[in-house]
Amino acid sequence: MSTTTLAGLPPAPAGDSGWAVETHGLTKRFGENIAVNDVELLVPRGCAFGYLGPNGAGKTTLIRVLLGLTHADAGTMSLLGHAVPRHRDLALARVGAIVDEPRFHGHLTGRQNLQILAAAREPAAKGRIEPALERVGILHRANDKVSKYSMGMRQRLGVAACLLGDPQLLILDEPMNGLDPAGMLEMRDMILSLVAEGRTVVLSSHLLDEVERTCDAVAIVDRGTVIRQGPISQLLAGSSFEVQVECSDPAGAGGVLRATPFGTHLEVGPDGLAISLPEGTGRDAIAEINRLLVEGGFSVYRLQHIQASLEQWFLEVTRRLGEAE
Repeated sequence: MSTTTLAGLPPAPAGDSGWAVETHGLTKRFGENIAVNDVELLVPRGCAFGYLGPNGAGKTTLIRVLLGLTHADAGTMSLLGHAVPRHRDLALARVGAIVDEPRFHGHLTGRQNLQILAAAREPAAKGRIEPALERVGILHRANDKVSKYSMGMRQRLGVAACLLGDPQLLILDEPMNGLDPAGMLEMRDMILSLVAEGRTVVLSSHLLDEVERTCDAVAIVDRGTVIRQGPISQLLAGSSFEVQVECSDPAGAGGVLRATPFGTHLEVGPDGLAISLPEGTGRDAIAEINRLLVEGGFSVYRLQHIQASLEQWFLEVTRRLGEAE
């Protein structure tokens, strides 16, 4: 996929905020239903940021509020340092967004669709059509009707439409939806290359595995409320993890460890042991397991630390919240 750089707009003012997206107390209600609930969100510039939660968690509603497609009932927000809705025009001049599935005129070609969109923007947008098509990897299909495009190609055409404004910030709503594994890989690579150019990409998703592979940081949302946010590495650092052990006598080693605190979550298999350690356990526990086994007379061939995935961590956090209620 090409890495053509698009011609840019003038740089942001020197006093611009360090956050690409900033919200405080943001709330949106539909009758008695609170779709966005007192959201505090800080998205750093120049990263891939996942807004992550199950379907119905309020992800698309938040995007609509940020873009001014629906009004907020409470709170404040800014995009690229510009208060919204007060300076919405200034903010959106440097923002590209896809909300829900990107829609185009199926009877027109990909290039013709972009020409229509560019005509509604500043004159420089016309000159970005070809670089944008090349940038997302569909220049060779630009003269085909969009009705002939796959879901992945329509998603990429949607990103090309965003790039007509050479945005600093892209907001993508469920960009992996409906894509096959190859399409997901292409979308992931494209997002990472956009971030490598210094842009910020915010993507909402319920696909935890893809977000973990794509994003630097995330906000976890459940029932309209952000329950955790930060760099993925930091969020997972204190989560539960598993230690896999290969040794000379798994059954005997399991018997020794069952008499210790490590025996609470211990599984013995034909090839070794799997020990699940709770959130907050330090890495010294691995050394202690090794010491106990060696002193017990067992030969240890392998000790492997398996960190919980983002999906496992998310399920742990949301389960605890459910129990608290």
